[in-house]
Parts: sequence; structure tokens; C-alpha cells
Amino acid sequence: MANHKSSIKRIRQTQSRRLRNRYYAKAARASVRKLRAMTDKAEAQAAYVKVTAMLDRLASKNTISKNKASNLKSKLALHINRLGA
Repeated sequence: MANHKSSIKRIRQTQSRRLRNRYYAKAARASVRKLRAMTDKAEAQAAYVKVTAMLDRLASKNTISKNKASNLKSKLALHINRLGA
């Protein structure tokens, strides 16, 4: 058990941040799955804007890495472009 007040507070902060990050990362994964399951191109393009904004926000807060966000956005864009063909 931690003995210093600062380390006790740090443990509390870390736990709450971990839970918050886990929630937002899970929500992002669910929205990416939902977008990949779409078959209508217009609907997918509308959802793509929201998903990319979410991924950029998570990357800027280091919940996910910026490379992971970039890779996901790229794959989703390819998926949407294939829907039209």
C-alpha cells in the first residue's frame, strides 16, 4: 500500500483514467465495427465523418496511438470506396 498522499492520489487518478480510456476505446471499436458492417455507401460516408472525428480525438488524448487511428481511418476509407464499385 502506498504511504504518501501524492502516491495515493496518483493511484486514484490512474484508475479513473484507465476506466475512462477503456470506455472510449471500446466505443470507438464498436463504431468501427458498425461502419465496416454497412453496405450503403451514402450511409457509410456520413458515419465515416463521425468515426474519424472520434478516432482523431482519441489519438490526440493518447487513448490510442496516432498511427493506429491513421491505419483505421485508411482501412475504413478503402472499405467505403469499395462499396461504390
